[in-house]
Amino acid sequence: MDVVDLLKDEILNLRKKLMEKEAVLRQHQTQMYEKAEEKGLYKKLTNVEIDRYSRQIIMPEIGMKGQQALKNSSVLVVGAGGLGCPSALYLTGAGVGHIGIVDYDKVKLNNLHRQLLHPETSTGQPKVLSAFNSLKRLNSFVHITPYDMQLDSTNALDAIRDYDVVVDATDNVATRYLLNDACVLTDRPLVSGSALQLEGQLTVYNYNNGPCYRCLFPVPPPPETVTNCGDGGVLGAVPGVIGVLQALETLKILLGHQGVVTKKLLLFDASDCSFRNVRLRDRNPSCAICGNEPSITALVDYEQFCGSKANDKVIIYCSGNVLYNYIYIIFYAIIKNVNYLNFQPYMIIYT
Repeated sequence: MDVVDLLKDEILNLRKKLMEKEAVLRQHQTQMYEKAEEKGLYKKLTNVEIDRYSRQIIMPEIGMKGQQALKNSSVLVVGAGGLGCPSALYLTGAGVGHIGIVDYDKVKLNNLHRQLLHPETSTGQPKVLSAFNSLKRLNSFVHITPYDMQLDSTNALDAIRDYDVVVDATDNVATRYLLNDACVLTDRPLVSGSALQLEGQLTVYNYNNGPCYRCLFPVPPPPETVTNCGDGGVLGAVPGVIGVLQALETLKILLGHQGVVTKKLLLFDASDCSFRNVRLRDRNPSCAICGNEPSITALVDYEQFCGSKANDKVIIYCSGNVLYNYIYIIFYAIIKNVNYLNFQPYMIIYT
């Protein structure tokens, strides 16, 4: 074994020891946080926190009252991938008091170009553990709860009820419907993002009398119209842009600000760095989940409903710019003799 290999092994062992010590430190900090929270000591901003967040506190749109509101708020980020990483990063930096992160997957080498909470040394670790470690290093004042599990109809409601806002950073159609229905049943806003290649989309469902996901897309696409996301690819900065915008919209909701992206769809094209807003319909009174007389009053089996697994990344196999994709979907629907609106959300990979 040469000197280089010896140094690599030594560095690896030191990193392991450091991670062990950091884990012990975080455990003690969490216990202190929980004890102080029980006594009501964390309801007010500390002097250190005021200094830390001073650059946003001095904004008239936020102020001390707004920063206090963020501290007393909670957000559940579902997915610790290309969208969830930047979302969680900026929510943590902004001082949201409690952030939950849900993911069942482990860090892989091909995640690292876009999922920037995960360092090389975390390859093979659960994503939620890697994200937890990175976020606690960034801001020890924020309470982070990792959920190393796959959301389904048996656990989604219990998880979502503990949070004020849900960020949908998932990668498959079945989980999209699951989160939508769970958020409607628990009356939580759903901040939804997606990205593929050089394109991205953003909207907020179930907020301020806006539509839910089912209002726009009442039925999923036939399974034969989707394929694996590995065929599409994505430039890492694109989900970074959309993920940061998801964090921004979440903060605006928590602060009670106007201008939240609801009842419209934000389209991002990185090829010319352009943004466009597409108007969406209002809430559908006849929607199966959020309508005046809903037929869905409990969560269902979403893999059966969608005909696809909740851990498959899916995309209709088409390419080109956003306008081309929409035209493609319309012609495809005409050939299949179905309503093209049923297929619109599946042009974009959910990464």
